[in-house]
Amino acid sequence: MNKIEKLDYLIDYLLQENNHDNYFDTYPNKTLNDKFELFRGLANVRDPLPVTDKFLEIQDSFLSEWNNERNLISLKDLTPIQSQLYIWQGDITLLAVDSVVNAANSKLLGCTIPNHTCIDNIIHTHAGVQLRLDCDALIQAQGRKEPVGKAKITKAHNLPAKYVIHTVGPFIDERGVSPLKEHLLISSYRSLLELADEYELSSIAFCCISTGEFNFPNKRAAEIAIQTVQNYLTETKSEINVIFNVFKNEDLHIYQSLLEQEKR
Repeated sequence: MNKIEKLDYLIDYLLQENNHDNYFDTYPNKTLNDKFELFRGLANVRDPLPVTDKFLEIQDSFLSEWNNERNLISLKDLTPIQSQLYIWQGDITLLAVDSVVNAANSKLLGCTIPNHTCIDNIIHTHAGVQLRLDCDALIQAQGRKEPVGKAKITKAHNLPAKYVIHTVGPFIDERGVSPLKEHLLISSYRSLLELADEYELSSIAFCCISTGEFNFPNKRAAEIAIQTVQNYLTETKSEINVIFNVFKNEDLHIYQSLLEQEKR
């Protein structure tokens, strides 16, 4: 099967089991990219239910090909801005590193808004439906939603990374940032690093936790991220390499400014 045929199979399978006909019936599906977006939307709304072995085989074949055709980035492609610290701007699903961080929601099941642009959606899309199934198993095992400031690890499945480490960062409402919310963001970064070291991973790529849909101010979040990572590396003597993955130009400027200032 070529890529179009694989996508057609996956779309037909997902359409047969979905209950969102009004949205997906009107979605364009002529080009390869259109078909991918239709597949993505259907996967986004799908409940964590079992799928057939044939579906997984075709999905994995398609996603591994789709992902690996992109310009993947490994640690050797990057230059450290400080010892063990890197900055890279771009799509986190392009990073072929030991682990990437997902800014998750408390259900830990990925974004269920079809074709949303948040990092939770993108990571689950490129990993495949197994990631949602893995996360559901974690939630079922603990019997409650994921608390803020903790971390859970899963395989990355079809991503170029080996693992995804999930955390729920603090949400900032109209009351603004409080010492408690800052402490919870510190806890997220610390928990992620501890879990990565527990699994003896050599690299971890952090997204800008809580700064998107969760409204944490970008500059303060970056200050907390950098300080927490530096404190952890100093205290533990960890050898893990840390990539601060940014997407927006604003965040790139913030991280570069903060890390460059410390070198002076």
